Amino acid sequence: QVQLVESGGGLVQPGGSLRLSCAVSGSIFSFYALGWSRQAPGKQRELVADIISGGTARYADSMKGRLTISRDVAKNTVYLQMNDLKPEDTAVYYCNADPRQVPLTMQSRAYWGQGTQVTVSS
Repeated sequence: QVQLVESGGGLVQPGGSLRLSCAVSGSIFSFYALGWSRQAPGKQRELVADIISGGTARYADSMKGRLTISRDVAKNTVYLQMNDLKPEDTAVYYCNADPRQVPLTMQSRAYWGQGTQVTVSS
C-alpha cells in the first residue's frame, strides 16, 4: 500500500515562501516520477512540478522560476520549495507518484496524497 503524506502548508503573505514535504512509504526508487499538483477552488487540478528517476526536475510553466522540487533519498521525502507566492497560488497541493515513465504533461498519476492547504493572503 503506497502512502504519500504531505505537510508544510499554511497561511503565508504575498511574496512569502513555503516548503512542502511529502513522506513516501517505501523506497523513492520504486517510482519513476514524484511530483506536486495543485487544485484551486473551481479549477482543475494541475501538475506544477515533478522529479524523475535520476533526479531531473521538471516544471510546468504556471509556477516556473518560483519552485524548486527536490528529494531526500535517505528520508524517502520529496520537497517543494515555493517562493514569491501570490494570492492566485492559493490551492490544495497534492503529492503524487507514478512508477510509469510519464511525461510532465500527464496529469493523471498513479498515487496521491490527501493534500495540504496553501493560502496566500495578507
